[in-house]
Amino acid sequence: MDSATDTPGSREGPSRSTTEATTDGLDRDALSPPLARKADLARESLAALDGAVIAFSGGVDSSVVAALAHDALGDDAVACTAKSETLPAAELDDAVRVAEEIGVRHEIVEFSELADPAFVANDGDRCYHCRTMRLGRMYETAAEMGIETVCDGTNASDPGEGHRPGLRAVEELSVRSPLLTHDIDKSEVREIADAYGLSVADKPSMACLSSRIPTGLEVTEERLTRVERAERVLRDRGFSQFRVRDHDGLARIEVAPEELADALDPGFADAVADRLREIGFDHVTLDLEGYRTGSVSPADEGENDGDETADRDGSRDRTEAETDGTGTDADGSAGQTLDLGREYPRGR
Repeated sequence: MDSATDTPGSREGPSRSTTEATTDGLDRDALSPPLARKADLARESLAALDGAVIAFSGGVDSSVVAALAHDALGDDAVACTAKSETLPAAELDDAVRVAEEIGVRHEIVEFSELADPAFVANDGDRCYHCRTMRLGRMYETAAEMGIETVCDGTNASDPGEGHRPGLRAVEELSVRSPLLTHDIDKSEVREIADAYGLSVADKPSMACLSSRIPTGLEVTEERLTRVERAERVLRDRGFSQFRVRDHDGLARIEVAPEELADALDPGFADAVADRLREIGFDHVTLDLEGYRTGSVSPADEGENDGDETADRDGSRDRTEAETDGTGTDADGSAGQTLDLGREYPRGR
């Protein structure tokens, strides 16, 4: 069975006219002919469906799938965002905005990952438990609308990127992944998003808030809330690629290498340390190695927000087993973190 065409919910007989592909919002002249063909094939496979619910985070992957589905299916394409404790409010706002850009019908549904003890335990399969619940909620929504098919934004760069338990949930639930089926990788997804004129074409990856909590440390609403509030502080100060890792009361700030100089500014250090302590952290540190993915997760596990592939460069982890939770390595040597709440000699 061809997963791109012969699936439950496919139309009988010819699909919607492929000539419509030239009248949609995609600027094919901005793409190479092979990539334009891939995009058209993905669109045609979606046009063969009676309808589709797209697991939609507002990130670049799911936004491209939503745009292709909207072009192919019109009002029979529904972008669906699952609101839960692990989704930052700013990301929900972005999802609403990007859905409006695309013009696709947008539904917001709610569920709670914290209702599942397996998710709360935060073991190596946390992303599997999360994605199973999230996609299950998508299928419930689809059934209420009389739609059989759920699509997600898994792309061709995702398989083979280390420990990716979330992809197991996609396979088990028979979710369609048009980008993966048509061999569209992450860089090509961004090209297509740019050809659609989507504002998220260059948006940095953003995994769910639970990815900031070291494996083995329970995911709680208190920890998720203080991480979200802490990251809002960095966002409001103009940082673009960052994480605040919650080591049970110690905040470890990671920023992109090109933004590290701004984070080392004494004024930033003083203000942010004070603000994060007000939020509920006992200690505030700056990681001098900078932003990297999977730094509190099992070896080679990429972060994943449940419907959007994200943060998966296979970086080596710095887990609680490697540090004592204060930025000092387990062998007693100094870790590469700077305590933002400590006074350091500062040059003129």
